[in-house]
Amino acid sequence: MYAIIETGGKQLRVEVGQEIYVEKLEVEENSTYTFDKVLMVGG
Repeated sequence: MYAIIETGGKQLRVEVGQEIYVEKLEVEENSTYTFDKVLMVGG
């Protein structure tokens, strides 16, 4: 299963358990963040 999320003006394809780097997001390294702009869920 994957999702397309929007953050920082960019769209990213992400999967469960995947770690991503997002510019300009003020969150401590290795912490969990919940994205609220989910554009699509698939497969």
